Amino acid sequence: MTDNTVAGREEQPGQALAGLLRNWWESSARDGREKPTQQSLAKRLGVDQTTLSRYLNPAHASNAPRRIVEQLHTVLRAPDDELVRACALADAAAGRRPAATASAAPGPAPAPAGPAGGRGAAPRWWDRSPVTFPALAVASLLLLALGCIAWWVVPTAGQSDAKAMANLSDRPSEGTDWPLARKGNVLWKARTVQLLLRANAFDVKVDADYGPATAEAVKKFQSAHGLTPDGKVGKDTWPLLIITVDSRTTKPDAVTAVQYLLHHAGVPTDSTGTYTLATMRSLKEFQESRNLPVTGVGDEGTWRALLNAQGPDQHK
Repeated sequence: MTDNTVAGREEQPGQALAGLLRNWWESSARDGREKPTQQSLAKRLGVDQTTLSRYLNPAHASNAPRRIVEQLHTVLRAPDDELVRACALADAAAGRRPAATASAAPGPAPAPAGPAGGRGAAPRWWDRSPVTFPALAVASLLLLALGCIAWWVVPTAGQSDAKAMANLSDRPSEGTDWPLARKGNVLWKARTVQLLLRANAFDVKVDADYGPATAEAVKKFQSAHGLTPDGKVGKDTWPLLIITVDSRTTKPDAVTAVQYLLHHAGVPTDSTGTYTLATMRSLKEFQESRNLPVTGVGDEGTWRALLNAQGPDQHK
């Protein structure tokens, strides 16, 4: 079927378009080229084969969109002067242009807008690939959704984390690095306080449970040092409770506390109760990692850093 035949008959735009597209496909095997199968052609256009067959079937009105028409014209290397007519038929079939305009007899077609010397109307950039525009649309929607999620989650997560950290860190007041140990703590806080109480001659059981007996011993220690006896170990009690640990230390419980905190701060250390060369090396390694003076001595700054290097609070 030729273009003149299609134009000369009183056909609906959709039927005329189907005949023209079919003619492009049937005539594509020229100049040593093979006619593409409908399956390969459909894949290249980004449509299923059933849809493409309907576009190319002259027995039915084709509803091929203008984008598909322009791509078929390019892929099948159809005559340049037939593109404008095919696009007019596609527009008419879609109800965007009166059918009479699309079915008018062909004549010299005005050159479509585009670069001088180009063949036919240059496909728009979003029509050059059947996948480009849908892919860009999907990507844009995904970016928008991710942006909304980030806007909602990040502030919420920040607030939740801040609240969680406030509950876990249990710091006594702003501007101090000393944690607060109190009744109900278990594990590292309770064990450290109990070991230091023993090093200060208070006979308490080291069971890692900051119970009534530990709280009472803390109150007695505080009273003996002129502090308010509240049973809590905070910024005023820690500096008095800790003991400097070095090669001259004769308080095994204080050494054990340092070794325990080192081990749980990520510096493997044996708990021996004796300040050994291994203990000194572990202290130096920890001090270096915290930008502290590397002395190998468990002084006040090292104790404070060790306490802040432990895990979150644990309560009964």
